[in-house]
Amino acid sequence: MKIQDSLKNQFGDKVLFNEKLSKFSWFNLGGPAEIFFKADTTSQLSSFIKSLKEQKKKIKILGAGSNTLIRDGGVEGIIIKLSSNFSYLKLLKNNIIEVGAATLDKKLSDFAKQNSLTGFEFLSCIPGSIGGGIIMNSGCYGEDISKIIESVEVMDFEGNKKEIKSNQIKFFYRGCNLKENLIILSARFKGQLGNKRNIEEKQMELIKRKKDSQPNQIKTCGSTFKNLENKKAWELIKETNCDKLSVGHAKISEKHCNFFVNEKGKANSQDIEKLIETVQKEVFKKTKINLELEIKVIGKN
Repeated sequence: MKIQDSLKNQFGDKVLFNEKLSKFSWFNLGGPAEIFFKADTTSQLSSFIKSLKEQKKKIKILGAGSNTLIRDGGVEGIIIKLSSNFSYLKLLKNNIIEVGAATLDKKLSDFAKQNSLTGFEFLSCIPGSIGGGIIMNSGCYGEDISKIIESVEVMDFEGNKKEIKSNQIKFFYRGCNLKENLIILSARFKGQLGNKRNIEEKQMELIKRKKDSQPNQIKTCGSTFKNLENKKAWELIKETNCDKLSVGHAKISEKHCNFFVNEKGKANSQDIEKLIETVQKEVFKKTKINLELEIKVIGKN
């Protein structure tokens, strides 16, 4: 029996074939996934992984799609996405919040505010979900995930669950050393008790700062390149006169030149990727600095 038939028999409409991935990307781009699975429970996820056998090495996890460019040719192998059942928030004792991996960062920020916990305000400015945020060590305005995380619950590609304490994880700028064969299920974060009004004021101040400096209501996947230790990526793009470059309908935002845009939804993934490569080459030619991608690129052309 083919793997597709076997999966269909076991998991019914939870597993799809040649599912368009463009609807799961903030760029609104990307070809189909060979096999697409949306998990409702951890036990279902474990059963699915165990049924894959030698295909396990072809698994990729897709979160909110807020920092992922999916190529036009789609993805060979398996895409796993956690359903909304993995979006939840629970207040535990000692100012700990347990959060499902599919929970949006903004929701965690708002929940912390409602419970008078500070330290989460920056998350109101970060698109995406908690699972991806942990992998990326997402942050802004001097804060990041590593400063508030206590532990993470994961499932490996054998279908087994385990908890990893934050002191067992090495976090660094826009990344961590968690292995690629781990699926984040949930995490626990620790806040500090604060004044709700002060927390709200800080949150609103950061949101305003973001709106004033970054594009919104457009098809983009956030910051394209990582900042350097002593230089912002946007400064390098501007100083090398790359900020006016475009490829097809792939443009660079006039508001913030580290944001690349699918203008009017008419670009394709190849346009975006070609624009990325053009900017990288120009910046290197003029400064000898390699701009490193912050967004993830997956799939085939």
